[in-house]
Parts: sequence; structure tokens; C-alpha cells
Amino acid sequence: MIGKAALLETLAGKNRGLLATETQKQAILAAVAQLEDRNPTPRPVEATELLAGNWRLLYTTSEELLGLDRFPFAKLGTIYQCIRPGENKIYNIAEIAGLPYLNGLVSVGARFEPVSERRVTVKFERAIAGVQQWIGYRSPDRFIEEIETGKKFLALDFEIPSADRQGWLDITYLDDTLRIGRGNQGSLFVLTQDR
Repeated sequence: MIGKAALLETLAGKNRGLLATETQKQAILAAVAQLEDRNPTPRPVEATELLAGNWRLLYTTSEELLGLDRFPFAKLGTIYQCIRPGENKIYNIAEIAGLPYLNGLVSVGARFEPVSERRVTVKFERAIAGVQQWIGYRSPDRFIEEIETGKKFLALDFEIPSADRQGWLDITYLDDTLRIGRGNQGSLFVLTQDR
């Protein structure tokens, strides 16, 4: 049996999936499946105290996220998924390292709705993309506070028509520091949170 520590070791050095070979991806999927079978939180959507916070992406199969690393002069930095269960909101924030003083940021805000004990539907509402310095980005928490005030940023900042971007996410494993999810496009997400 593979445990949490073994999965984390398997993910080390894979740069969220960018550096994983096909053989390594298969080993990761097998390790994830074994851990999902031992999910300590059978009703993860209801475990709001565990869900809340800023989760850092360790690994994904999402081509949409990994594709952010393919822009010229850009290197994918830390990716966060910040969950605010009290407001039913999720903020995806991807930091992008670029030329000096031109570090970027891509963020998508969404509202989620629980539909079962482990599934939420997600409706994307707002996208923001620009240079961190121009946006005034310092941390996920402060950035989210500014979004919540309705601030418009000196960036590409627009509302997403709800019919255009909807999906769902199954939370298949949740404990106090690790979360695993599977999305409607077949993507896998492994995230960690320091508590």
C-alpha cells in the first residue's frame, strides 16, 4: 500500500506535472488511486473547516494549467486554489515568473455549489491576468480581499458569462494538509496546505 508520504515523494521534482514522464504519470495515478481508497474524510464537501484556506498545487494533469508554462519568457510559479466555503467561492491564482519586474498573474474566480457529499459544480465568474506589480499583487489573501471589494485592476479584468465556463469537481481525498480532486475534463489535482 502506498501512503501519503510515499505519494508526496513520488511527486517531488515533477514541477506540478511538467517534468513527469509517461511512466511517472502512471505511477502517480496508481499512488493517488490507492490513497483515494483510504480517504479519511468520507463527506469532504461538508468538511468546511478542512476545505477552507489557500491550497498550493503539487501536481496536475490539467493541460490548461500546465500550458501557462509554455508562453515565451514565462515560467510557471506557484499555483494556488483558495477556497472560501462561507461564501461558496474558489479563487485559482497562478503566479508567473517572467522578465525582471514583469512577473505575471492569472486568476479565475468562481462560485461553487455542493451537489453531493463529494462533488461541487463550479461556475467561473471573473478572470484577471496581468503584471503582478501593476495589479499590486503581494499575496493570495490580500488579492482576494481586493477582488471582494469589487476593485478593478490595471490588467485584463473581465466577467465570464456563466454559460461559457461551468464544470464540476469531485474531492476524492481530504485531510488536514492534503486534498485530491478530479475535474469534469478528466484532470487530476493534488494540493497541499500548511496548517
